[in-house]
Amino acid sequence: MISQFSIHNSGPVKKAEGLQLGKLNLLIGRNSCGKTWLLKMLYCAIRAQEEFGRGQDNRNFNEVLSDKLYWTFQTQHLGDMVRRTQGSRLEASIRMGDNSEIAFSFGKDTSKQVKASNNTLQLRSDNSVFLPPKEVLTLWHVILKSAVQNREFGYDSTYADLVLALQNPTQAGRNFDSFSKSRKQLESIFQGRVMFEDQQWVYKQGNSRFSIHSTAEGIKKIAILDTLLGNRYLTPGSVVFIDEPESALHPTAIVQLLDIVHMLAQQGIQIFMATHSYYVVKKMLLIARQNNLPIPCFIANDEGNWQQSCLLQHGLPDNEIINESIRLFEQEFEGI
Repeated sequence: MISQFSIHNSGPVKKAEGLQLGKLNLLIGRNSCGKTWLLKMLYCAIRAQEEFGRGQDNRNFNEVLSDKLYWTFQTQHLGDMVRRTQGSRLEASIRMGDNSEIAFSFGKDTSKQVKASNNTLQLRSDNSVFLPPKEVLTLWHVILKSAVQNREFGYDSTYADLVLALQNPTQAGRNFDSFSKSRKQLESIFQGRVMFEDQQWVYKQGNSRFSIHSTAEGIKKIAILDTLLGNRYLTPGSVVFIDEPESALHPTAIVQLLDIVHMLAQQGIQIFMATHSYYVVKKMLLIARQNNLPIPCFIANDEGNWQQSCLLQHGLPDNEIINESIRLFEQEFEGI
C-alpha cells in the first residue's frame, strides 16, 4: 500500500504531496488540472517495480522505469515531462506502508533514461492496474497491435497493460470472499456477464449472446473490473487507479460501483480515483461517514498545486464542482 507520495514539477502538476494515504483516495478537479497525469505518475512508479525481475525480463529497474514513463506519457524526450519553469527538475518519490521507498528525478535535457536516486522497494507479486474513462474491450485487438506488437505511439502503456491483463483466463475455484461478492454485484448491475470467447469479447444475458460492439459503454466498463477480479489479476495487495469512475454510467450504477469499490478496499486493495462528478464525491462522503473511514481528498488550484484538503468524513471539500452543484440547487428554490 502506498502511504506517501511527493511529485514536483511534473507536467501540469507543480506540487502534489500525499501523507497518511488510505485504502480509498480521491482526486477532485476540473478538466486539464492534472488529475490523470498525477494518477499516471503514481502508476508508473508502482507498476515499474512490479514488472522488474518478472519472468525472463532481464532489464534493470532503471530501464523498466524509463520505459514505463516513456510509453505512458508518450513523449520523444522524457525531459518534456518537466514543468516549464526555469531551472526546474521533475522530482518524484513514493513510500510504501513498510517504509520502503522509490525516488527519482530528472531535468529537461533527459532523453530516455531515468535513474532512481533511491529504491528500497520490495519485489511485488501483486498487480496494479489503471482503469481509463473509456472501455477497451471493443478495441483490444487494435491496442495490442499498436502498443504491444508494433510499439507505436497512440494507446499509452496504461491501455496496453490493461488489455494484456484482461487476456488472462478466468480462474476456477474459490476466490476471495469479498471478490466473489463484488463480482456478483457487478454482474447484477448489468444483469449479465461479459466473457472472452473465440478471440472476441461477448456479452451474455440469459440464453442470449451479443457482440461486445452492440453493448452499452457502461456495461463494458463494469465488465473490465469484473474480469480482473475473476482472472485473479487483482489481489488484496493490488493498487487500482480509476480515472473518472462516473464515465458512461448512470447515477444509480455509479453509486453501486462505488459500494463495490469500498468492498474491495476492505479486502485490502488500495484505490485512487480521479473525478469531477458531484455524485462520486457525495457518495464517497457517505461511505466515509457511515464507516467512520478517513478518505484523503486532494484538490488542485489554478497554479498546479495539489492540496490534501480533508478526510471527507468531516464534510464536503471547498471545490468548484461542489460549489456549482450547490448554486444550481439554490437557483432551483429561488425560482419557486
